[in-house]
Amino acid sequence: MIRATLFVIRDFRRIRAIAGILMRYGWGDVAKRLGRGSFIRRAGNALNSEASREVMSLPSEVRARLAIQELGPTFVKLGQVLATRPDIFPPNWIAEFAKLQDQVPPVAFEELLPELEKALGRSPFDVFRDFQVEPIAGASIAQVHLAKLQDGTPVVLKIRRPNVQHSIDADLRLLMHLGKLVEAEFEQARRFQPEEIISQFSKSLKRELDLALEGRNTERFAQNFAKDKNVKFAKIFWEFTSESVLVMEHIDGIAGNALQEAREAGLDLKLLAERGANAVLKMVLIDGFFHADPHPGNIFYLENNRVAIIDCGMVGRISFERRGEIADLLAALVSRDIDTLRDILIIWAGDAEVDEAKLSADVDEFICNYDNAPLKHLKFSALLNDLTTIMRENHLSVPPDLTMLFKALVTLEGLGRQLDPDFQIVSHLTPFVKKIIIDRYMPSTLLKRGRRGISSIASAITELPGDVSQVLKEAGRGKLKINLDLKRLDHFGHQLDHSTNRLTMAMITAALIVGSSIVMTVRGGPTLFGLPAFGFIGFFLAFVIGVMLVISIWRSGRD
Repeated sequence: MIRATLFVIRDFRRIRAIAGILMRYGWGDVAKRLGRGSFIRRAGNALNSEASREVMSLPSEVRARLAIQELGPTFVKLGQVLATRPDIFPPNWIAEFAKLQDQVPPVAFEELLPELEKALGRSPFDVFRDFQVEPIAGASIAQVHLAKLQDGTPVVLKIRRPNVQHSIDADLRLLMHLGKLVEAEFEQARRFQPEEIISQFSKSLKRELDLALEGRNTERFAQNFAKDKNVKFAKIFWEFTSESVLVMEHIDGIAGNALQEAREAGLDLKLLAERGANAVLKMVLIDGFFHADPHPGNIFYLENNRVAIIDCGMVGRISFERRGEIADLLAALVSRDIDTLRDILIIWAGDAEVDEAKLSADVDEFICNYDNAPLKHLKFSALLNDLTTIMRENHLSVPPDLTMLFKALVTLEGLGRQLDPDFQIVSHLTPFVKKIIIDRYMPSTLLKRGRRGISSIASAITELPGDVSQVLKEAGRGKLKINLDLKRLDHFGHQLDHSTNRLTMAMITAALIVGSSIVMTVRGGPTLFGLPAFGFIGFFLAFVIGVMLVISIWRSGRD
């Protein structure tokens, strides 16, 4: 209780702003359903605002998108992530979330200057030549300025906005609290692991705030593509780079959305689409470390049909085991293997209960819908949407660590089709899937897995006697403990506590009534209104406690 109170006090101003926006767009009922004591309801009631009839006439998904847009960059980025979760939201909601844009007006350079001087240790005009105070690009976290090193090398400075970390930290605290409330109060939402989704999102966004980490990501990508001359990443100048400022090589190329300019420069758009797709798929399926936002604004086209990738703050990581599951899933789609596809979806479902017969029937129908479909007519985004619809209808959910991957692949497909209308990401996926499956059964891989398995078995056998001995000793001393994690046990405890308190109040009320009745029969002593004073006071207290008890029961019924 004390922790919740401190939480409300610390972020009360932001809470009031969020509550006001929610109420203005007609989401006050959702805030109230999150719990009578929740911070949003308290702040929302304090504002006492109502959505206009004009706003309420809009579809729910539109009102949600408008509210998210007004809530600010943190929520906009979360909305962009949710746009990749068709297993949670129906298509009309996904389409609305896809409209969210991370666009904010630039910050005046005078506001950036103190932070920039602190990071560099002196004035940027002393460090760089031809420093341009007008930004060439900007977003919610940082904005970009051009300059030159003292030797004339063109560079780009990515400078973090002032106070952005404080604002985002406050929003992330609120989102984590909201995730816990949703998971606690909405049983049907628990299978989607809202806490885990927000936790993954929070980690990703905090990584974006550290511009030095973005520099390290860029260098890691450059190392992974050191042998590929067709993909370029910017050089980082570490002597000027810090957590709040990133200084990197200025890549002079054609912007990813300037297709006409690329044609006029004699570039092969189809080849650019192929090389860009192969680069991202290598990141995902081979390296397990990928750029999570490969949209046209983060791509440049260079001479000789080379591709440059920038803005490496948002990255994703895929474990070796998960990469194997993705490869098996894609192979099952291509080979129409219903059993393998169903089994992978069940693995992704975790502990959720699955009706395997219904799931198999749905998967069979899904594969039949794409049977004999020409590759050029096959959209990965539509395929992914149909697959996640099956998961939603079978009460399954996509693992949170795959959210950014799906976002990257859908964005990549959109970019590829801009360059080449016949672009099919599935045809580019096939060679990578084959490589993963072949590598899985290479002698070196089998030997490594065999060694790991033997080592695990040997370790377990070696430790077994000690573990058994420890358990027996604990049992002999009467200290053996069995921990049971019962869901909602804390909620049940609170209910029991409230019930006990009400029962105690009822017994006190009854005792006061009985005692006061006895006192009323005794003559003598002080009086009030012609009645024995102690008897009158007893009845009055019984009345007050009784009213409080009735109100408590009534509120409990409403909750």
